[in-house]
Amino acid sequence: MTATRRWMAPFFTIWTGQQLSIVGSRAAQFALVWWLTETTGSAAVLATASLVAMLPSVFLGVFAGALVDRWNRRTVMIVADSFIALVGLWLAYLFWSGTMEIWHVYVVMLARAFGEVFHGPAMAASTTLMVPEKHYTRVSGLNQTIHGLLNLVGAPLGALLLALLPLHGVMLVDVATAAFAVIPLLFVAIPQPERQHVERVKARSMLTNAKEGLRFVLHWPGMLILLGAASVVKIVLMPAFSMSPLLVRLHFGGEAPQYAMFSFAVGLGMFLGGLTLSAWGGFRKKVNTILLGLIGVGAFTLLLGLAPSNAFVLGTGFVFLLGASISFTDAPIAAIMQTTVPPEMQGRVFGLLGGLFSFTTPIGLGVLALIGDRIAIPLLYQVAGMLCLAVTASCCAIPAFRKLEEHKFNGARHEEGTLQTHLSTTVVD
Repeated sequence: MTATRRWMAPFFTIWTGQQLSIVGSRAAQFALVWWLTETTGSAAVLATASLVAMLPSVFLGVFAGALVDRWNRRTVMIVADSFIALVGLWLAYLFWSGTMEIWHVYVVMLARAFGEVFHGPAMAASTTLMVPEKHYTRVSGLNQTIHGLLNLVGAPLGALLLALLPLHGVMLVDVATAAFAVIPLLFVAIPQPERQHVERVKARSMLTNAKEGLRFVLHWPGMLILLGAASVVKIVLMPAFSMSPLLVRLHFGGEAPQYAMFSFAVGLGMFLGGLTLSAWGGFRKKVNTILLGLIGVGAFTLLLGLAPSNAFVLGTGFVFLLGASISFTDAPIAAIMQTTVPPEMQGRVFGLLGGLFSFTTPIGLGVLALIGDRIAIPLLYQVAGMLCLAVTASCCAIPAFRKLEEHKFNGARHEEGTLQTHLSTTVVD
């Protein structure tokens, strides 16, 4: 019990602060997206905003991860969270002064994503060092549960704040809640990789560090298959998800309260799906849980696209089930990554994987930004759902994908300044 408390107290102190900060961010994001939707009613504008938010992850993820492996991870999170808060403060000033324009949203999205591209790998890598390995899947499930809960709270809170406060007031709420993320980091220590591993990373160039992360991924066949599948699916799936405000407004004829209900349903699904996974732990083979989630994502995305315009309640039900399916997909992937990648390489590998998982999304968003105002939004959901189901069926037939979690890192030896990484395959019971 003492050992359990020893890791739980510091981890959940930091983790709780991070989640409280995200509540404010979700509310502000809801208000900002609805402002864009109401002001422009343009699929191209929403697609462009989503596109610029993806660029740092795609193009900087591997280098940001290499820096995370070099630097103190707590410091990285403090700086990243503080930077994101300052961006929110600038956004509040723009709304307060009446100088807010559409292009400002793009700058804000880009800047916030730049901060997150450092924060994400630092937090994920810190989790691995703070949490015992046997609890990885449960913590990942808990993260999905809270992610869903934040969607539950964030959207209605955003709608409520819009009704009670001017837009600059909503943005200031986001800035204020950032303190919950930063303050615990000032007082709670976070374990770091062993000093010799950090020194070896620092002794090499950034490019060499990035290549080491890439080499690790290239020797992981199951992950390469998963990345390929994600690349195909996300070129349509993520652009479709970015159009959800327009699906509510133009297809279902809803307003801000209906969009809040839509987001609430997604959050409830993710909350209950993550809660179920946290308690259950998933199938013994985590890849089977991933497949179950992917089937659900494809099926319910397709059904959402087929929902009639007068069936908002039915569409909301499909969104709820879609949220649960996302939890069943994402949590096991996170657990597999944390189990397989050694702590001293997690910044590089997590940053690289984050970029690769989103690599094709900007392509889809770029196309949508050009032609989005000339296509039917429900059709986009239909195509995305069918493509997801087809790719999932293909993955089931590939042995390397079914052995995704069976690759284990046996260690690394440094010889003449070059990291010689040895990977072997072991069968997981």
